[in-house]
Amino acid sequence: MAREITAAQRKAVGKYEKENYDKVLVRMPKGKRETIKEHAESQGESINAFMLRAADETMERDLEQQKNHSNSQK
Repeated sequence: MAREITAAQRKAVGKYEKENYDKVLVRMPKGKRETIKEHAESQGESINAFMLRAADETMERDLEQQKNHSNSQK
């Protein structure tokens, strides 16, 4: 049986999240969220974990491409 979350617990969680996390609002076309959710779940991830992984992998790839581009300019 699930316990009720108290107002004090909600407040503590809110304070912790405010101190430790940034929030980002992402707008996307209707239906895209469900597509992302299904894919994330198929990988055993939450939407949040998938979005973070996608951002990290994209930034890593972009940096590698920039590095390769600057090396080819020499």
